[in-house]
Amino acid sequence: MPSFDLVIRGGTIVDGTGAPRFVGDVAIKDGLIAAVGSVSGDGAQEIDATGKIVTPGWVDVHTHYDGQATWDPEMAPSSWHGVTTAIMGNCGVGFAPAAPDRHEWLIGLMEGVEDIPGTALAEGMKWDWETFPEYLDALERLPRAIDVGTHVPHGAVRAYVLGDRERPGAVPTADDIAKMADIVEDGVRAGALGFSTSRTVLHRSIDGEVVPGTTATKEELIEIGRAMGRAGHGVFEMASDMRREWDEFGWMGALSRETGLPCTYAALQSIAKEMPLDEQISAMRAENDNGANIVAQIALRGNGIVMAWQGTVHPFRLKPSWQTIAELPWEQQKARLLDPAFKAQMLAEQHDFSQVNQDIMGLIMVVCGGWNMQFEMDPDFDYEPGADASILARAAAAGVSGDEYAYDLLCRDEGKGFIYLPILNYADGNLDFLEALQNSDDTVNSLSDGGAHCGTICDAASPTFMLQHWVRDRRRGGKIGLENAVKRQCRDTARLYGLEDRGVIAPGYLADLNVIDLDAVKLGKPWLAFDLPAGGKRLLQRAEGYDCTIKNGVVTFRYGEWTGATPGGLIRGPQRAEILEAAE
Repeated sequence: MPSFDLVIRGGTIVDGTGAPRFVGDVAIKDGLIAAVGSVSGDGAQEIDATGKIVTPGWVDVHTHYDGQATWDPEMAPSSWHGVTTAIMGNCGVGFAPAAPDRHEWLIGLMEGVEDIPGTALAEGMKWDWETFPEYLDALERLPRAIDVGTHVPHGAVRAYVLGDRERPGAVPTADDIAKMADIVEDGVRAGALGFSTSRTVLHRSIDGEVVPGTTATKEELIEIGRAMGRAGHGVFEMASDMRREWDEFGWMGALSRETGLPCTYAALQSIAKEMPLDEQISAMRAENDNGANIVAQIALRGNGIVMAWQGTVHPFRLKPSWQTIAELPWEQQKARLLDPAFKAQMLAEQHDFSQVNQDIMGLIMVVCGGWNMQFEMDPDFDYEPGADASILARAAAAGVSGDEYAYDLLCRDEGKGFIYLPILNYADGNLDFLEALQNSDDTVNSLSDGGAHCGTICDAASPTFMLQHWVRDRRRGGKIGLENAVKRQCRDTARLYGLEDRGVIAPGYLADLNVIDLDAVKLGKPWLAFDLPAGGKRLLQRAEGYDCTIKNGVVTFRYGEWTGATPGGLIRGPQRAEILEAAE
């Protein structure tokens, strides 16, 4: 009889702790890692990992699968990229608690903020919950390929308590705040991993209104944070414009010191943020030096928009000619777009900015004509493009205007061309500023937004990009070591959320693993699929180089293809005692 359920033989083990890699075996039994090193016993199943790296499964702490997780067991595209744990409910948006008359409102909020088709959410979700604990029960009923955990989202909590009073600038009463705090405490006690909010003008509902929480006072946020303190665990997560008068780091520091809980925020170069990124990091570190626990979530590449005719955004959406075809079926749109007369007509028109909110006018201007900031996505596109890859440079070389070059680019491949516009994290035209941050213990690799921005972004591939670009291929600056990269995407992200049962290859830990051919790792070309409920669209990107992904000791993906196995489930609260006992 085999000694183990599965043995991975002869791989180069990168164990997630940052320790040097070594060649050895990994034995798995009953969903846990049973032995690491030289394993003499045989396995019911064995995998030859000679010449491959063996890592823990990626732990992605910033996703938006709140709706998808209720109907989709595969959890693509994150699961295609070696992610075995995903934490959702970020940025203050989600679907619980949900009063019966607020379903449509919550869908509109998610659609506006995270660009997830509202029709897909409306058709896909059963709404067999009202309270947050009931939502967790609903998540628990569906087996899936990966584990999911979630925050209690501020938007849903505010809508539940304030009802029709929830409007931009709404000021809750003391009783309202107490009710919100109670909901968050109940949610965290039921198993939520934290609470999230959003305080940026870039996050708006489908109706264009800023999201709940944008104008919340620090008193409201602190009372909610104290509710997590009473429950005894939880991470306070926030996206913010970092206006100086808000003193975000001051109150986050005070809250963290009072409760002993971590606060984390999206640390980005952003046109919406008043504080530059280096000032944010300095303010965070000043609080941490005074006993706080604030962690910056950093993205590994320019966050922005992948533009296409069929996507959510492209440079010509505000042209009158586009508006005449915007609602037509794609084949009819394509026929018009490929018509030289229609092209000439559109290029001759001015953009109609009359309906654009002034708060985001600068961004819209860049979308509609910032050719120096937009890049042609070649088949082997480098996500750290130089100025010579810009639309501006290539249009000049071709002797045409930026408008015409962009139009023709989008028309390539039968109207399926792509343009990359990194609106965040690319102010310097490179990613050099991220090098030091990836060697800091007060930052974690994050902000993939898996499951969100379906028609504009595909950053769920972030772990693959980390390996391909930062570890192996980067040409325009320094790289990061493989051991550090794995640690940051495994142990560091897991520990931020108290998930001390995963992220490390050692006896007693969950058998969540990737077997990867590092030389073969490659991001595939993005494409638009229309495979969400109600035919909803989403931008997808596959990866090469993942030989196997293993969740709880079960092989879930082989060479990029889902096996159909669903060993994952719902995470309820911190995971500490089990691993400590198992590792003794």
